[in-house]
Order: sequence, then structure tokens, then C-alpha cells
Amino acid sequence: MTDEMDLPGIAAAYDRSDLTDAVAAADVERKQLLTRFPLEAWPMMSLSHYALGQAGPPGGGPTYCRLMEFGTPALGSIRGGSAAKHIMYRHNSGEWRMAAPLRSLEPQEAWEVLRGQFVRAYEAVAAGDFGAVDDLEVLRFGPALVTKSLATYFPEHFLPIYSDMHLRRFVTLLGGSVQSDAPAWRTNLTLLGLVRSRVEFAGWRGLEVMYFLYEHFDPRPQQRMIWKIAPGERARLWTECRDAGVIRVAWDELGDLGQYQSDTELKQALDAHWPRSSGGSLTLARRLLAFRDLEEGDRIVANRGTDEILATGTVRGSYRFEADNAEYRHVVPVTWDASQARLLPKPQHGWRSTFAKVDPVLFARITGGPAQSAPAPAQPHAPAPIALPEDVQGVLGALERKGQVILHGPPGTGKTRLALGAALALAGRADALDAPPAERATLQAEMLQGGRIQMVTFHPSYGYEDFVEGFKPDLSATGPGLTLALTDGVFHTLCAQASARPDETFLLIIDEINRGDLPRVFGELVTLLELDKRGLPVALSVSRRAFAVPPNVRIIGTMNTADRSISHLDAAVRRRFAFLPVGPDSDAVSGAVGPLDLAEFLESLNTRIARHLDADHQIGHAYLLRDGEPIASEDDLAAAFHHDVVPLLEDYCLGQADLLHRLLGDLVDADTGRIALMSPQDLASALVGEFTNGGPGPDA
Repeated sequence: MTDEMDLPGIAAAYDRSDLTDAVAAADVERKQLLTRFPLEAWPMMSLSHYALGQAGPPGGGPTYCRLMEFGTPALGSIRGGSAAKHIMYRHNSGEWRMAAPLRSLEPQEAWEVLRGQFVRAYEAVAAGDFGAVDDLEVLRFGPALVTKSLATYFPEHFLPIYSDMHLRRFVTLLGGSVQSDAPAWRTNLTLLGLVRSRVEFAGWRGLEVMYFLYEHFDPRPQQRMIWKIAPGERARLWTECRDAGVIRVAWDELGDLGQYQSDTELKQALDAHWPRSSGGSLTLARRLLAFRDLEEGDRIVANRGTDEILATGTVRGSYRFEADNAEYRHVVPVTWDASQARLLPKPQHGWRSTFAKVDPVLFARITGGPAQSAPAPAQPHAPAPIALPEDVQGVLGALERKGQVILHGPPGTGKTRLALGAALALAGRADALDAPPAERATLQAEMLQGGRIQMVTFHPSYGYEDFVEGFKPDLSATGPGLTLALTDGVFHTLCAQASARPDETFLLIIDEINRGDLPRVFGELVTLLELDKRGLPVALSVSRRAFAVPPNVRIIGTMNTADRSISHLDAAVRRRFAFLPVGPDSDAVSGAVGPLDLAEFLESLNTRIARHLDADHQIGHAYLLRDGEPIASEDDLAAAFHHDVVPLLEDYCLGQADLLHRLLGDLVDADTGRIALMSPQDLASALVGEFTNGGPGPDA
């Protein structure tokens, strides 16, 4: 892999002199940290000097964890995600949050255990006993912080790279391997050993290696997030945000978003501060966490209203909570480009709330260029790879790991669309993923006619003879009576083609896979699906012919959990498939019809369905889309509600009027189950009253 990329040539062409200022800044930060928290002071360090969430240590200044996460960016970043990375911290509620091994202890006792393990780690590294660090169980709960700490105090032994996933990617890049259970600091040591073994890095400093690897081989997702974020109501904070190079949002009462480990925990805090009748704040919780976890290179659109772009921006730093601000304390640094300011030809209905995802195609039209800022190519003059959406990457990763995957979720969540998207990527047509719906449909049809990608739908009468082989009427026979001929099924045919072209990947998409009798359909081939059994011949049960599944065959199945849950699948089949959930995506319907916020309505309705039925029977976002866009008119809303949503729920409720009433509230007669009839103009207001507590959000 490294030979193909000519790593020595790329390294030789890399101008390290451009990093002079960055290296100097890192040296200053390291000196400041060592002065404030010298290694010899660790055995007596107090909890008030260590942990986040406190008023601060005596004498003022930041705590160790705050300095490591927010005050030393030149030494390498560990920002993003929750404060759990610090092993113990004080939550905004006043409660101490600690890693599992410490939870039975009082905070001071827990700190003494944690501090002791840090001290033992430092002593072990100083003595060259690196293996001893691996045995310190509590430190494994904060791998990024621990690795940065070791790299700061012992830069001769560790590189300034702290993400376990990134370290593993770089080790593989340089031709090494990593133990599956190795902590981040152990992988860091492995990477440093590989770097030092290569002549092209002779004389390089660790920081120079870090910058080089990220610039040329960035392991972070190529698909950049693109968010529309309003700078206050009617953009009243825009001038301040532009001049300060930031984007700010409200919900200050929540405190630092870094203290929340999940969307559920943040939703509970939102509900406590701003009670809602139906739980719609889960959507907001997820958007706030997405805001917190924005990474450098992600893109922002600042707006006023639904049709005015004030600027586009590129995230240049990590989230921070500025407690001293009078308002809008949640902050992300952004480099703004006001040259993109304009009025849009038509309003974006999803832009009425503070946050909205921006379609890459729209962003490309706004900027007049690519929607993402892709990382530098691995080779000089090599074309940058097309960025794949995160969900498509997830499917491809599961196929690589397992060989076959089942996408499961409620109806209308886009499982088949995702399967076809992964197929387009496998077929080398990733450029079609962002194409308009009609163009994408045409490209998908062409792909399915090309031979490498096949699609079939299972149903109760589908059998082994359709999938593998069987005797079927010979339509070409001319003699009297019925003539049967041995006929290859769709999977047998695909495997034969794949065997003849071993350098290409072949894919079978099985829609509604759970509607078939899977043990009967797959027969003896269930065993051959495992990647380590590929190429192993077996005798087919009908013809006794030898047959093997080639290594270059992949399978994607889709199943509606409303029809049958995963637990009902045959255990032998279940073991051989990876399972990826595809749930309702409120962001996909980020829009409004009159006063109704579609995302909040969908989230609130699904909260009720999960409570009174189960999560498998939720409503997918596709029911609120038209031509790939959120519905925008009252007539479309009425059609979706009465013709799609209500019939589905009536089917789920099996004639139980009281259950339907619990799902739809006053829109249903509790005694008869009859849906209230009203004009499309009144329906949006009625849904607001039943499912939300007013409007789409504070900013637009």
C-alpha cells in the first residue's frame, strides 16, 4: 500500500518549513503546561486542580483537564464528544460522573485511585516499562487524555496523535499491525516505531509527522457535515459572529454540552428546562450534539430567514462553552466567506429553525464548487476520492467485514434507497448519490442491467429453486407434455459470473428479505456465506453439482421490522449477517408546513408509537417527503397524513380505537376510532396543538 502511494516521494516533497510557527506554538504550550502541572507535582495534585466542572483550583487558572482539552490545541486535539474522556468530572447538576471502576467510591477516593494510576503510568514510561501502563485499568477509560498526557510529558516516546482509530489507520498505512485490544498509547508507540524505521522520516519531529500524516492521509470521514445555523433571531448576532469568527447558538441553561454523553441525557435536560408535551426535543438534542461535535473542515451556512444566505463558513476549531457571555454561550470557531451572500430563488422551508442540514447539491450551487472540502490526495496530482455519505460508508464497512448485511428498520426509513446507494458506490458511481431523484433513478436502472449488481424481492412463495437451482418448466420444449429442465437461480447465476471475473465485486440486493423462508431459500449455502468459507465447494442438494460462493460476492438485504423483528430470523442466518439499523431521520424532513415543524412532529409521533407499541412500528421519514424534499404544502401534508400515516397506524392498532387514540390524541374519536375530518389548512394547526408546543424553534 505504501509503495503504491510512493510515501518516500511524498515525504521528500513535504515542506516542513511551513510548520515553523506551529512547532513553536506547541513548544510554548508544552512549557506552560509543564510549569503549571510539573511531573513531580502529580503525586500531591488535588481534585480541584484536575477535573472539569468545578469553579477552578485555588489561585485561579484552568484545571488540568481543561488545559489539555481546550488550552493546548497546538499539542494536538482531544476535543469533541463528551467529558467522559476525562475519566471523572463534575456534571452541571453537581453530580460527579466517573468511569465504571470508580463509581462505587466517593469523589475524593476515586480521585486518589485515578491519580495513583497516572503517577504509576508516568513512572513506568520514565523507566522504559511501557507494558506496565497497559495494566492500569482505570486509564483505559480515557485513552485520548492519557495518550496526550504521555506525549506531553514524554514527547521522545509518543507522537502527538491521540485518536485510537486514527492511530490504527496510520499504523496500517505504514505497513504495521495492531493488537485488537491495544490501548491508544500502545498503538501510538507502535506507530512511532514504524516512523523511526523509515529513512524518509529521519530527523523529523513528532509534530511534523503528525501534520504530514493528517495532511496527506487524513483518516477522518471525507464527507463533511454541512449545516445551516442561524446567528440569532433574524440574524441579530450576525455582525458579532462574523467579526469574532464564530457561530453562536442559545440554550445557555444547558451548560457545557460536553457534559452530556448521549442524546437521551441531553433530551432530559431540555425537557427539564423547556417542558414539551410529546418529547419532540430529542430532535433538538441530536442537533445540539451535532453542533458540539463539528470538526475542522465541516461547512456552515449562516442565514437570515428562509431565503437569505449571509455567508458560508468552514469550521476551524472545536466547540466551547463561554460561560462569561451574556447570551448564546455555545460557540464554534468559523472562518467566514461573505462573498457567497445572496437571496435564494425560492425559500428553504427547513430553514425556519436554528439548525438544518444542507443538501450537498444545494451547497454546491451556493458556492459554485464541490460540497465538501476533501482531504489532500494520497499521491501528487491524483484525483481526490469522491466523498461517501456516512451511512453508505457504514454499509460498505459491514460488507467488507462480514460479507453480507441486513438493513433493518420501520417502513419508510430509506432502507432500499440506502442499499442502492451502497451498490452505486460499489459500481464506481458514487457521483450519482447526490444526483437529482430522476437522474439517480435512471443510473440505478442502468446499474441493475449491467450484470454485476442484481436485485430480487423475497416473498412467502420464493424458494430454493428460485434462488439456487431447481427443475422448472422448459418453455423451449416442443414435444407433448410438460418438460422440466434444471435451471440456475439468481444467486447461482450471480456466483458463476463472479467466478469468471474475480477482480470485480458482485452484489445481490434482497429486498424484503424477512418475507422469505430463509433456511429453505438458502439451503446448504448458509454455511458458504461466511467469508472464511468462500471458495469451499459443496454438492448442491438438487443436482449434486459442486458449487462454491466466490470471495467477491456480497449481499445486502432489507427488512421491515414492523413485519417481523430480527429475533424471529433463523439463528444460523442471523449469525452470518451484519445488522445495521436504519431508523427514522428527523433531519431528512427538516422543514415546516405553516406552523408545523415536520421534524418535531415526526419525532413526537414516533415517541408515542415507541411508548404504546414499540420502536419497530415507528413512522419513517419517507412518508413526509415528495421527490426527495420535505413536503411543503398543506395539501401534501393532508395527503401524507390521511393516506399514508393514518392507514399504517390503523393497521398497527388492529381495530383498537383506544390505542389509536393514544397515538393520535384528539385527532381520533376514542370510542369509534374515527379520524376527525378537517380542511388541509386546519390540519397543520391541529397537529401543532397535539404534537408540539409551538413553532419550529427560536431562531431563523
